[in-house]
Amino acid sequence: MVVSVRQAILEQVNRTRDELAAIAEELYRFPETGLREYRTAALLIGILEREGFSVQRGVAGLETAFRASWGMNSPAIAILAEMDALPEIGHACGHNIVAAAALGAAIALRHALPPGMARIIVLGTPAEELGIGKIELVKAGVFEGVDFAMMVHPSSKRQVIKTSLGLARVRFTFFGKAAHAAVYPEEGVNALDGVIQTFVGINALRQHLRQDVRVHGIVTEGGVAPNIVPERAASYFYVRAADLAEVVRVKERLVACAQGAALATGCRLEVDEDDRVLAPFKVNRVFSELYSAQLRFLGLNEANTPPDKNRGSSDIGNVSQVVPTIQPHVPIGDGVHIHSEAFARATLSAQGKEAVLEGARAMALTVAELADSPLLREKIMAEFHRQ
Repeated sequence: MVVSVRQAILEQVNRTRDELAAIAEELYRFPETGLREYRTAALLIGILEREGFSVQRGVAGLETAFRASWGMNSPAIAILAEMDALPEIGHACGHNIVAAAALGAAIALRHALPPGMARIIVLGTPAEELGIGKIELVKAGVFEGVDFAMMVHPSSKRQVIKTSLGLARVRFTFFGKAAHAAVYPEEGVNALDGVIQTFVGINALRQHLRQDVRVHGIVTEGGVAPNIVPERAASYFYVRAADLAEVVRVKERLVACAQGAALATGCRLEVDEDDRVLAPFKVNRVFSELYSAQLRFLGLNEANTPPDKNRGSSDIGNVSQVVPTIQPHVPIGDGVHIHSEAFARATLSAQGKEAVLEGARAMALTVAELADSPLLREKIMAEFHRQ
């Protein structure tokens, strides 16, 4: 990479450090849940348009999704800005940091790269917490023509490679027959018993599942009063595994548990399987090493943590299946874990603000290296297609 480009990136990130911190804080103060990120999207779009990006709103039929682009020619490199928050606990997954870092990288590249060197695309991706935003973008062809994709995610550790599990969702609704639970219990068919027996069957199944498999569910409907035999009850389950074939196999076994429960209790069963399945993250080691090289240049050390420890699921996995993708983690505080109020507060800490700058610098430097090296791009693509 030309030294002047690298220096220009670092200087630009430093110039915008206060604005980037303000973006993260603004999103923290006004959190919006999935598919309702109207204020958030408007804020990000306004800044990108000010910086000369051309913005397409409502992509993939999602009102809050957007595609902002600057530059021309190839490679086309997408930087992803997640936007949504969690109910009640706000940005407890740190998407305010994700979005601020994405804008920081994009603005730095806008000022440091010659326009013909690459096409920089910022994708506003809603509803990650619902597990649907990026899936809809992939299905709509938004990633067609994109050569590489990246984003950073806050964490308790600095980690470049972090794998994730595939995930499928299934709902079971049982229909029985209402009756007075004391006067005419023999007239009733208890739908809640169907739900309970489903949980019993699944709990018995757990001892025969692979170690990477996770199954967890909740009761979403359980009746209306103790003295009325529940005529309708429902449950909602997630199935996770390291590969989609196992996700499908285990989900089928859950369906069999529910079918057995319906047969045993005399209920009618409806099964609702969400076809928006989250794919496991497809690791690209050449691409990841390129990002690691930028960390070393910045004097930052990676944590020595196994990439398959404490895995969740995310729709970034679906992106990684169609285009080479990285999602490094930037640290916001030791011992703070996602989906907690402490994690949300940590996004505004001094370390949280530094994480925004780290992500912006490292991503922008990585993009510049990609734009400057056809050989690197070929190596990343070769690994992607081998997989």
